[in-house]
Amino acid sequence: MGDSSMEDTSSTLRVLIATDCHLGYMEKDEIRRFDSFQAFEEICSIAEQKQVDFLLLGGDLFHENKPSRSTLVKTIEILRRYCLNDNPVQFQVVSDQTMNFQNIFGHVNYEDPHFNVGLPVFTIHGNHDDPAGVDNLSAIDILSTCNLVNYFGKMVLGGSGVGQITLYPILIRKGTTSLALYGLGNIRDERLNRMFQTPHAVQWMRPQAQEGCPVSDWFNILVLHQNRIKTNPKNAINEHFLPRFLDFIVWGHEHECLIDPQEVPGMGFHITQPGSSVATSLIDGEAKPKHVLLLEIKGSQYRPTKIPLKSVRPFEYAEVVLKDEPDIDPNDQASVLEHLDKIVRNLIEKSRKASVSRSELKLPLVRIKVDYSGFSTINPQRFGQKYVGKVANPQDILIFTKAAKKRQSVEDKIDDSERLRPEELNQQNIEALVAENNLKMEILPVNDLDIALHDFVNKDDKMAFYSCLQYNLDETRNKLSSEADKLKIEEEDIILKVGKCIEERVKERSLRSKENMRITSSSQNLQDNRGRITSGSTSVNSFSDEEDTRQMLSISKAAGRGRKVLSGASRASHDASDPGKSGSSRRGRGRDSSSLKQMTLDATMKIRQSESSVADQHQPLHQLQFEVLWRKRWNFLQVKRQKDMK
Repeated sequence: MGDSSMEDTSSTLRVLIATDCHLGYMEKDEIRRFDSFQAFEEICSIAEQKQVDFLLLGGDLFHENKPSRSTLVKTIEILRRYCLNDNPVQFQVVSDQTMNFQNIFGHVNYEDPHFNVGLPVFTIHGNHDDPAGVDNLSAIDILSTCNLVNYFGKMVLGGSGVGQITLYPILIRKGTTSLALYGLGNIRDERLNRMFQTPHAVQWMRPQAQEGCPVSDWFNILVLHQNRIKTNPKNAINEHFLPRFLDFIVWGHEHECLIDPQEVPGMGFHITQPGSSVATSLIDGEAKPKHVLLLEIKGSQYRPTKIPLKSVRPFEYAEVVLKDEPDIDPNDQASVLEHLDKIVRNLIEKSRKASVSRSELKLPLVRIKVDYSGFSTINPQRFGQKYVGKVANPQDILIFTKAAKKRQSVEDKIDDSERLRPEELNQQNIEALVAENNLKMEILPVNDLDIALHDFVNKDDKMAFYSCLQYNLDETRNKLSSEADKLKIEEEDIILKVGKCIEERVKERSLRSKENMRITSSSQNLQDNRGRITSGSTSVNSFSDEEDTRQMLSISKAAGRGRKVLSGASRASHDASDPGKSGSSRRGRGRDSSSLKQMTLDATMKIRQSESSVADQHQPLHQLQFEVLWRKRWNFLQVKRQKDMK
């Protein structure tokens, strides 16, 4: 940390750092709906007053993955008001910008000749506003397309497996100061944890050494948005995973304000944790004063200056253990109410005195954590009615907890009231539940299903499960095609088994409503074709493992255009070789229910050679391939598991 003067402004890079703005939080609450926007506007005004070179945000700019139109409009209004002006930008981006900014424009926003950007904003995404959907877009992409922010740190990961990412820094120069800005948007902590422990899974690109500017002259900053508190080592990122060449780290996601840079022993870099600019959880960590950090960089030295936020709603927090209070009678609930009322009034008065210097007095947030061991609980809503108009959260002033018994281990069950506290719960996922109950997933990997459920619930991605299934189908198909010679399985037996499975599914579907069958649309197409699987009347063309099955995943699309049924059954080659059966007519159902088709061995071979003919005229064949390939995959997994057990 440099103590030298930074008077040479031509080479001093001034950066204002903030994280977790959570724009749109509590937007439906009449009292707190504007809190996040007022704090963000104050951050932008500080950047304007301090004449910083750019504003750096550490993720979770929005609170919702799909923010409302009202939230988007307010955000764009603030950015336009403070970011678009005639102030000159005094630094240059000298790196390959197409590698830094993942959009069709491929350059920093202030270089666009059609916009006067005077305050550039650089931001990564967090876990609340991360990309989702088919196109892997987030709400920040909207702001980036509007040329209001520079969105970086967006990584493209594969489906299952650890995957691989490469971090390309944004190289910034101002005078003699060179800054390498690395960004890493939020990735699931369990996965990123495994990636850091897998060799070559995370690659860091360093600036190339040039004449007069060696690699050591670059000041390296990393902005990331991950869990830092190590309640579960696999569910957080250890500081020692990060490379030692870094000089400064901006850590987002943690809402407790630890703005003063802290040195990590043995690593050589400092970490700042600005915390959130709006209280989203009424816990002790959020009750600390909110700050942003002004970072001045010159050469290899920097000077941090913390700036308090004055527009943040006051928040007072207290903890009470009822059994330790001498003036409370466990059998007299009135004495408990009187004591809690006294604490609330004191907290309100404390907040009022602290807000005397502020121009606008806001109703404070008040939270009291009550240990009611040996006492009966109180209705929090009824208790808070008397404080309507005095506090901003009258409905949840009190939260009751119960201390664990001395002989009770940490793993014992927690009281119901404690379990229902949303701000202190760790996120439960499928992977943890499966591991806890010693379950086994036979078809879909646990981590893929966990990601799909998270995207479906939190991001409203209706295609999450379909995308998960589609990816695993592709992997299964590739696996089968590469090991087709190793799996010696009679295809006719598999077809007969598939036919039985289809008949069972038909019976199940008859008991369900059509609204609940969207996910199984491909199986629904097989319902009308079950007659062709029976052994007495029809036959099916045989096919080899090498045939292309790219049309399997388009079954649901073909169902909308019309259903086509292949006439034939499971013994086509056998029937074709029998003179008595080769001339017998077989009934098939297509667009015209009265049409009849005759299948010969020559026609069968012709269809096998022509992929497009099969796709256009005999679409249900691929539906059958769908079932056959899954059955082969299941058998392969069963054999492999038995070998592993041995």
